[in-house]
Amino acid sequence: MVATQTASAAPAAETTSRTGAVADTRFFLVMAIVMSLVIVAGFSVQLGFGRSTFAVPWPYHLHGAIFFGWVALYLAQHFLVHTGNTALHARLGKLAFAFIPAMVATGTLIMVVVARRNGGPFFFHKSEFLWSNVMVLWCFGGLAWWALRRRRYTGWHRRLMLCAFAILTGPGLGRLLPAPLWIPNAWLILTSLTFLWPVIGMIADKRSHGRVHPAYWWGLGIYVAVFAVSMVIAYSPVGIAATEWLVAGTPGAERPMEPFLPEGFAM
Repeated sequence: MVATQTASAAPAAETTSRTGAVADTRFFLVMAIVMSLVIVAGFSVQLGFGRSTFAVPWPYHLHGAIFFGWVALYLAQHFLVHTGNTALHARLGKLAFAFIPAMVATGTLIMVVVARRNGGPFFFHKSEFLWSNVMVLWCFGGLAWWALRRRRYTGWHRRLMLCAFAILTGPGLGRLLPAPLWIPNAWLILTSLTFLWPVIGMIADKRSHGRVHPAYWWGLGIYVAVFAVSMVIAYSPVGIAATEWLVAGTPGAERPMEPFLPEGFAM
């Protein structure tokens, strides 16, 4: 009788495991779609309202092409896993090793260009925009690279990539939500909202598996820590002095260091 029960329990356990894996794959696909839509919608809405334009210097175009290329790759990878095409998923995944350093490099470049060109969005503190943006971008690079190094461990790989991708939703959220109304805390609020993506993943883990995968604790924990340190540096005398030095003699130096509402601004 004991042997019979053990034998019947094994197929049941395997079925449960397969069901959990399918549910996980579907969850990460849905998350990838939603986060990608937030990014695309944010930029599209601003373009549609005439608040954004393609008439900008070349670093903007290079930065945009590379970052939206990453969004497309991230989506494609989840669709490939969902459809079971793991061979193509593995081959395409090698592109990430080139994308990540390119994103960190061009992302850092665009932060400097924007800071010098206009001081950054008016609803952000100028030093906050520069320092915190750059540091969380490098945090993205670190988490995404770590995810690549753990690609043989699906649980870690998926969740670390989600934590990394969550960072990239900030610009999309900032273009969809009324950030000017949140002055002087717009940057803090918008960044904190991006923490919700890994939190949603944690809740899904708890409901599906009864526990939260450690990749979320590490990924979100590192992100929060980097953000906190970046804010301390941004508002420190050294951080502000470095920002002033960087924008000195450029149009970016003409706007106030503090966030402000332009004269005649209307939502």
